[in-house]
Amino acid sequence: MAQRGFAVAAYREGPQWRVEPLPPTVLGDLSVLLSALRSQPPEGGPFVIACVEDEFFVIARQDGRRISLLLSDLTAAVEFPLAEQAMSRLGEDPPADDELDEVWPVGDLELFSDLDLGEDEMEDILDDLELLPEEMLDTIVERLELSEPYGRAIEAAWVR
Repeated sequence: MAQRGFAVAAYREGPQWRVEPLPPTVLGDLSVLLSALRSQPPEGGPFVIACVEDEFFVIARQDGRRISLLLSDLTAAVEFPLAEQAMSRLGEDPPADDELDEVWPVGDLELFSDLDLGEDEMEDILDDLELLPEEMLDTIVERLELSEPYGRAIEAAWVR
């Protein structure tokens, strides 16, 4: 079953960031998401975002050969292959039954620290359980000053 949501890639083109829609296949397979990341120009730390509507998101960012990964909610690993694959790549075990009522991010909370979005602020955003995953991403992207190109890209990328 195709997931509802969107996926985008952000990369630098000179001093400017560009954000482009990605095909919906990245919503269900981490290897496809990481291939999309690796296909971006490597300068400036490109990243990809996959957001499965109302559930969770995954951000992967490249720095040289290193890829940082962030999953917004570990409990998504129980139901969604993309989240399960992200947990596995991060070396984390799936949540136990008694942990399914807790929402915790897993991965690198510092993946945007070079863009002045540090671990503490990222944690504050992800800890706000009143926000849907898309709203958390809006806050992150706003802090990165990418709201306009991001908004255009997600409009084109949405799978409903």
